[in-house]
Amino acid sequence: MTVAVVGASMTQFGVREPRLRELLAAAGTRCLDDAGVEPRAVDHLYLSESGGAYESKGGLVNALKDDLGLGSAYATGIEQTSAAGGAGIAAAWRSVASGESDLSLLVGGEKMTHLSTPVTSDVVSAITHPVEYKHGVTIPSFAGLTARHYMERFGAPREALARVAVKNHRNGVDNPNAHFRSEITVETALDSPVVADPLRLYDFCPISDGSAALLFTTEERARDLTDDYALVAGVAGATGSQVVHERSDLTAMDAVSTAAERAYDSADFGPADLDVVELHDMFTILEFLQLEGIGVADRGTAWELAMDGVTARDGRLPVNTSGGLKSKGHPIGASGVAQAVELYEQLTDATGPRQVDADIGLACNVGGFGNAAVATILERR
Repeated sequence: MTVAVVGASMTQFGVREPRLRELLAAAGTRCLDDAGVEPRAVDHLYLSESGGAYESKGGLVNALKDDLGLGSAYATGIEQTSAAGGAGIAAAWRSVASGESDLSLLVGGEKMTHLSTPVTSDVVSAITHPVEYKHGVTIPSFAGLTARHYMERFGAPREALARVAVKNHRNGVDNPNAHFRSEITVETALDSPVVADPLRLYDFCPISDGSAALLFTTEERARDLTDDYALVAGVAGATGSQVVHERSDLTAMDAVSTAAERAYDSADFGPADLDVVELHDMFTILEFLQLEGIGVADRGTAWELAMDGVTARDGRLPVNTSGGLKSKGHPIGASGVAQAVELYEQLTDATGPRQVDADIGLACNVGGFGNAAVATILERR
């Protein structure tokens, strides 16, 4: 059964005063309003978040169901570290594709900024293998080690990473919900403080609060609801090795390439068919690794796309028109959902000044440092 997205929304990302429950309810309500669907028509509710790792308690999805007025809808939570949003997309899509649900609402969100940066970083890094964590290895340190190895192995200049940050900050200026809405220069990125050599401050995404939501239904029902919907052409996930040093190639994310291959097979599309891409750029180096993982660049060459402007908004393959995690922000459970919100809005011509010419888009949501990945392909109706 063909599944469609008929509604989407996201709150402002950034430092937000409301509690997580309020942010989730705001995104869910706006999504239903966007689709013109009454709350009690929803069959399933899925919540993507970190299971209380930052700010929440058990049973949050049950409270959200009542906050949204969904009646007796089936409600369940989805936890898959920073790939929780993508995992939620897979669950909501599957519920409709199987015929079990006619209308499935997915809401993802996180409240993080009330914690200090060291505490938040420690919570994120605790998902590493216990042996790695015991020796002080963090997710940012993995990013720095990988960036250094990538640059030395493939001859990538440090400027290429800076250009990713510059591009995504520029895109974020035109996203009213982005955490950061200011441009930076290559020089600013290169001169910022070192965080995990060779990565500097502007190579990292911010810690953010926020929520995003999507409403899934059958294509037949979508036609009755609206002219502005997008089709879910393919969704697939994969899980890689948790122990980073046991991977066959430290500059490749097998979970990303496997998830993308499975999504392409499901959609009957390939990398050459993509018009717009949303990637999980928690660190700038991840944009290169994922571009290569999803097959739009050969191994060790994605940095050339950044240098040549191919991935700019006016380039051949715009990447992270939303501003990406780098500029839009990264409320863990919301990020994968927000990626698909951007694709949906691009495919329904609803992104205003950041609009590009696109019929097919792919979102790649990554958990941990490539521990898991979910690829979602949306198609213009």
